[in-house]
Amino acid sequence: MAREFQRGHKAKIGDLTAGTDLYVGVQIAGPGLTFDISCFGLDADERLSDDRYFIFFNQPKSPEESIQLLGAQAGDSESFRVTLDKIPSHIQKLSFTAALDGAGQVSQIGPGYLRIVAGGEEVARYSFTGSEFSTERAVMLGDFYLKDVWRFAAVGQGFDGGLDALLKNFGGEVAEEAEAAPEQPAAAQGVPGFAPPTGAPAPAPSFGAPAAAPVPPQPAPDFGPPAPQAPQAPQAPPAAPQPTAPQVHNAPTIAAPMAPPAVPGPPGQQPPAPYGQPAPGQDPYGQPQTAPGGFPGQQAPQAPPYGQPAPPPGGYGAPQGRPAPHGQPGQPPGAPYPGGQAPAVPQGGGPGLGVVLDKYKEAPTGQRWAPQNSRLIRVDLGVDGQPVLARQGSMVLYQGKVDFGYKGAGFRGRIVGNATGQEMQLMRCTGQGQVFFADNSAHVHPIELQGDAICVSAESVLAFDESLQHEVRRIEGHGIPGGALFTMQFQGTGTLVVKTQGTPVVLPVTPTTFADANAIVAWSAASQVIISSQVSLRRHAFPGHSGETVNLQFRGAPGNFIVVQPYEV
Repeated sequence: MAREFQRGHKAKIGDLTAGTDLYVGVQIAGPGLTFDISCFGLDADERLSDDRYFIFFNQPKSPEESIQLLGAQAGDSESFRVTLDKIPSHIQKLSFTAALDGAGQVSQIGPGYLRIVAGGEEVARYSFTGSEFSTERAVMLGDFYLKDVWRFAAVGQGFDGGLDALLKNFGGEVAEEAEAAPEQPAAAQGVPGFAPPTGAPAPAPSFGAPAAAPVPPQPAPDFGPPAPQAPQAPQAPPAAPQPTAPQVHNAPTIAAPMAPPAVPGPPGQQPPAPYGQPAPGQDPYGQPQTAPGGFPGQQAPQAPPYGQPAPPPGGYGAPQGRPAPHGQPGQPPGAPYPGGQAPAVPQGGGPGLGVVLDKYKEAPTGQRWAPQNSRLIRVDLGVDGQPVLARQGSMVLYQGKVDFGYKGAGFRGRIVGNATGQEMQLMRCTGQGQVFFADNSAHVHPIELQGDAICVSAESVLAFDESLQHEVRRIEGHGIPGGALFTMQFQGTGTLVVKTQGTPVVLPVTPTTFADANAIVAWSAASQVIISSQVSLRRHAFPGHSGETVNLQFRGAPGNFIVVQPYEV
């Protein structure tokens, strides 16, 4: 299954596929729109220092053919072949772009995508729509970039201007007049081995992009070098696709990041063990299994049963001796174990590191706010250009170009916050990337507001969209210190992330619903709140009390609710 990318997401290509011969397909279209889809080969400064690596309709391949323009096929508006291990060292980045040829705007396009195919299987897809753009006339779709290894980034960034403006942006020069007609890829040399056949429609070869078929999904292209024999004339479509001869690059690849395919070694050599599993005679870290303090080939000692003392470093019977179980005399250094042998350690191959860590992988949900687990949440900045306000110090991890700035409440806001106890120390997060928030391992709960309102204690707020309006609200009451309680009210369209100590409970509001003022987290803004005080002169005339002196009583129409945590602030 292809891995779905959102704007700003990045990944190592090695985590998507072990192959280096890749097919890149682009689908972008709109009513009455024509696009020039190109690939810019950039240097370490992200400049087009070598014009030969600007791959477009008039220059369909690079000098060593590591980047090739293939044309429209298999449902893609344009497609490329990229052979990563053939790209020269001075090319550090490949930027795939689409620019309008003629009138129009990128916001007029329908749903589109950029996909990566390896070994006949689609391994990555970045989808986009015209609603993500406005008046731009070009868009930078995705990048392959070299940072110790080749990586992929879903960019999705609009660009004012057309293809000429993109070329100037990357440091290239625009020719005033084309000197020759557009060259058709491999027109004079027949059909190369990796391209679809010409002439009448015929089944696509296993190493080429699949022909359009009425039943989705389409099989992905599987590249291979041109066949050594001369190309044959097109034939009538057979009843069923015929298998083609095996080719050098036709080996299947695995699209799982934790398990790359095994590479066969020389004859007579034992194949390597699967990724994450120990090889015969080795422990999970690749070292031969030896006894502590012993020699290679000597079997490792085994762990003592539960409740027995652990062996000291250096082996059993080492001069430093062993501690005795509680209540029993110790043994002198060098004394043998009862029975003449050490307790056994269970041996055997456990799950590999990749299997153990797989359940902790990042959870991509395609949403702006995505809980990663019950105590960690991720926000994707740049999807709709909305900044995020969060509690200062709550960021635990971020990816991309993110700026963190101080968000002051102003002089009046500080006075109100100090007087009411509802002051929030916030930071403002802007840019493009993903930010992960958490606070002292508290449970986090995203609440999406669609024009409605909710009351939340400032102590329980972790983060929220800047589009939400918030203000301090007063809860009137008599017979309590200060004469009132306060809360924060959030209203508008956006997401509010609330944190709780433990798993909360949500209850409907009834005429007999009471909650401890120190345990309640939030309630619907339409609820009527009344302070119920049990403090009286008679109770104070005697020593001691229950400790439950101030409660909140809630009233309201059906549909109102309160949220209470199993913890008192």
